[in-house]
Amino acid sequence: MAAIEEDWRTAGLSDQRAAMLAYAEKLTSHPGDMVETDVEALRSAGFSDRDVLDICEVVSYYAYANRIVDGLGVALESWISEP
Repeated sequence: MAAIEEDWRTAGLSDQRAAMLAYAEKLTSHPGDMVETDVEALRSAGFSDRDVLDICEVVSYYAYANRIVDGLGVALESWISEP
């Protein structure tokens, strides 16, 4: 877990997990740049269309929830450390 948190690209993950995290990172950081080839990369890694939908929904929900919390100025829980 620490290696993933440090840098998932060098954490020795499977190709499938790396593809999922690359998709999640791009959707989070540059949502307007998403294209069909991003979905195709997940399919090529072995994800079904339902898997792709689930990945997209989870990533999108976290982005939504974080923006709501940030927009309302909600303080972090005491057990969460700042990066």
